[in-house]
Amino acid sequence: MAARLLANLIIMGSGIMARAFVQAYRQALANASKNGVAQEAVQNIRRGSKMMTEAEARQILGVAENATWEEILQKYDNLFERNAKNGTFYLQSKVHRAKECLETVHQPKEQSTN
Repeated sequence: MAARLLANLIIMGSGIMARAFVQAYRQALANASKNGVAQEAVQNIRRGSKMMTEAEARQILGVAENATWEEILQKYDNLFERNAKNGTFYLQSKVHRAKECLETVHQPKEQSTN
């Protein structure tokens, strides 16, 4: 009888604690969004992650500053396929990130000329 009472007490207590935790978390999120802390945290995460610079991307792909988008894609395809056959995932991801970085630079230019 005492074990059953103790088990019920533990279950009820954990339920109360879980509900209190969820309520406190919701309140913390509401406070953060009111104060702009959430946006600041996202910006800090973006800044903290090592973004690849355009110069680094060009160096990885081996293209010059005046290279066309077609030349960049050709280099990307060549390097990506080489690394797929006998390279590493790390190198393949670096090549892909370099293409993504240069894509953000070249795509707005192409859209404005069209």
